Amino acid sequence: MANLTKLEVVALDISGKNYLSWVLDAEIHLDAMGLGDTVKENNKASNQENVKAMIFLRHHLDEDLKIEYLTIKNPLVLWKNLKERITSILTLCGEKISDSDKLEKTLSTFHASNVLLQQQYREKGFTKYCDLIAHLLVAEQNNDLLMKNHEN
Repeated sequence: MANLTKLEVVALDISGKNYLSWVLDAEIHLDAMGLGDTVKENNKASNQENVKAMIFLRHHLDEDLKIEYLTIKNPLVLWKNLKERITSILTLCGEKISDSDKLEKTLSTFHASNVLLQQQYREKGFTKYCDLIAHLLVAEQNNDLLMKNHEN
């Protein structure tokens, strides 16, 4: 356990470009500290556990993100807000674009050679744009890893 504290979790960049690795590292560290439930729905975390989780999460945020989420004191609320921030609401000419609009636009941009892949993503029944994007980013990382392994 002492070695876990020596490992560094890189702060979440304000651009969100390191969100996937950050969220994985943060979950692992919170679990290791016995605080993993604090960022899960319907948790029974104590006030002290929530405070410890908030200290950890805020310590691993970009300074501007700390300021942006200064008033949030619940780790689950912060966790959800950070996830939503990565796939924030698009604005086009003053109109808000719904999740279903973003889902449809994303799926419709698949190349014609990937029609089967597009159908598979549609069948998964995503209702939130952030969930689709997180799934696509993981798939992209897996594909990159497979390509690197193939090259070696």
